[in-house]
Amino acid sequence: MAKRTRSTKKRVVKVEAIGKAFVKASFNNIIISLTNNSGQVISWSSSGKMGFRGSKKNTPYAAQMAAQDCSKVAYDLGLRKVKVYVKGPGAGRESAMRTIHSSGIEVTEIIDVTPMPHNGCRPPKRRRV
Repeated sequence: MAKRTRSTKKRVVKVEAIGKAFVKASFNNIIISLTNNSGQVISWSSSGKMGFRGSKKNTPYAAQMAAQDCSKVAYDLGLRKVKVYVKGPGAGRESAMRTIHSSGIEVTEIIDVTPMPHNGCRPPKRRRV
């Protein structure tokens, strides 16, 4: 018996003019998500998605390219103002925020949500390069 093919319907996200931008900058990658106020993702991008590999993924230029790609899609859908939530110690934090602002989306607030341990877990051993 032949399998039934289901047509998958893409979920439509409601885009308001005001939203949130999440920039996660780790030591290995940069992930940027633009959401509406309820947290539904409008557009996202990462430096890996832009074609950067290895150590080039955590550069300010890679963050700039990812932010440009992400904010262009969101701007076309109608996003105009964002609060930026930055997480992590990576190199491309600032350049991602600047690029979002220069693409036409106004940055109203910048909030650092990097998790800080209160003497919790034992840290990983020191890196030898």
